[in-house]
Amino acid sequence: MTEMGTTVTKEQNSSAAKIAAESVSSRFGEAGVVAEVASHSAGKKYDFVRIRCSGTQWRAVAKHLKYECGVNHCAMVSGTHYPEGGSEKGWEVAYHMNRWPIHNVEAHTMTVHKGEELKGDDIPVEFEIFIDLPAGDAPSVPSIQDLWVGADWNEKETWDLVGIDFEGHENMHRVLNPHDSPVGFHPLQRQHKIRYHDFNEMYDDPQGFGRKPVDEGRVK
Repeated sequence: MTEMGTTVTKEQNSSAAKIAAESVSSRFGEAGVVAEVASHSAGKKYDFVRIRCSGTQWRAVAKHLKYECGVNHCAMVSGTHYPEGGSEKGWEVAYHMNRWPIHNVEAHTMTVHKGEELKGDDIPVEFEIFIDLPAGDAPSVPSIQDLWVGADWNEKETWDLVGIDFEGHENMHRVLNPHDSPVGFHPLQRQHKIRYHDFNEMYDDPQGFGRKPVDEGRVK
């Protein structure tokens, strides 16, 4: 078992995020990859690293994050369809990742990390990566399933709901929609407009389901 006894300081956080962003920029900046430090707007307003790269650059950037920046957790993958985004941005993939000081803890052991004592690559850092994909009927980005096991289910979910393919992913299949869903059906693609189907949207309320009059007739 491993746990954090305290949290890192704002100074530790800011320094670690800056070093990680500079590491990515120095390696890929000339190729057009953008890495910058951003800050959360709520809570302790900790800094994190925001990266934007292309699909062709993604595998190289991902390997750098894992092997040079110590990123060891893929927390979330999501995708968005932009049918009116222009030829250069018809789709977007977003990865949310973390670096934690916890590594392959052996069973029946206890390690407590004191946040304010962490240094170097042991300081936790958040990363968010955005990948723009061109318009078209076959959006695709290289899978990172082999680098982070956490990407496995998340990439499946993004393909299932949005239809973005993750090239190289092993055992891709439906995880939220029925397995016999029609080929090519991915409900979060904008053309489906499945929220309304020209009917009033239903809302939960204490009495059961109620209609929201202001939304009558709307199709999102």
